[in-house]
Amino acid sequence: MALNAGEALLWLRQRAALAQPGPGFVWLHFNLAHSAAEKWMREHVTLSDQFYESLRDGSRSTRVELDDDMLVAVVNDVHYDFAFEPSDISTLWLSVGPQLVVSARLQPLRSIDRLRDAVRRGARLNSSVELLVHLMHDQGDVLVNIVRGTTNRVDGIEDSLLAGRLEKKRADLGSLRRLLVRLQRLLAPEPAALFRLLKKPPHWIVEDDLQELRQSTEEFNVALSDMAALQERIKLLQEEIAGRVAEGSNRTLFVLTVVTVLALPINIIAGLLGMNVGGIPLNEHPYGFWIVVAIIVSFTAIAAWLAFRNVRD
Repeated sequence: MALNAGEALLWLRQRAALAQPGPGFVWLHFNLAHSAAEKWMREHVTLSDQFYESLRDGSRSTRVELDDDMLVAVVNDVHYDFAFEPSDISTLWLSVGPQLVVSARLQPLRSIDRLRDAVRRGARLNSSVELLVHLMHDQGDVLVNIVRGTTNRVDGIEDSLLAGRLEKKRADLGSLRRLLVRLQRLLAPEPAALFRLLKKPPHWIVEDDLQELRQSTEEFNVALSDMAALQERIKLLQEEIAGRVAEGSNRTLFVLTVVTVLALPINIIAGLLGMNVGGIPLNEHPYGFWIVVAIIVSFTAIAAWLAFRNVRD
């Protein structure tokens, strides 16, 4: 059932008054964009110092750590209105205990919103760790959809490349590659922290939840492997486009070089004959103009033969 702030505060006070808390757990989700959210947490919720430090920590790599018999998770996710931009990635912080789950975020995120919708539709979560596992499964699904959408974009760029329509596809590929690199860097769980958790879990995590957590991590790694393969494909396409652009530039440079070489004889002779000094040859000859033209044509033909001979070589 959904709780407002007052009902959540009442539940926290009743739980603190009990010597032996009963079964079940409560999930409190906070929007850190509101300045009073963190203050409310510090006043009414007992959380580990590591959770509050992670809110200010510059390192936001995905990890799940054990601190004071509670799980502190830092999960990176994409914005709800994700538009395949590297900036559309934000962080979700979680504190998971046996009877209390606290999550906080700055931007609307897809995975946590999917989890909220599932809870509102009546999804049954028997433990707090099962909520964390459900969140990781949702995040894995979001990641798979991103990889699928990126693959469709890369397919379109590849078709355009094969059709000879480069347009601005190099910039599109670069943007997609930067997005995948950042996603892989932020979403890949830290193996050391996860290994310590799976090796020595807290006593309140049952074996079934631990197995589900391990399975969700393996599925997540498969999605990251697909992302790495897609990055390699984008890299090959970038190299192919760069090769074609370089080939076109070389062809243009060759044409300019040939034009310059062919124009060299006429420029030299025109410069010599245009000095207007005494003793210019063929000045009084009746066929002087045609003789000079013949000389220019001969030197131009020789220069063209030398240039195209080098091309054939």
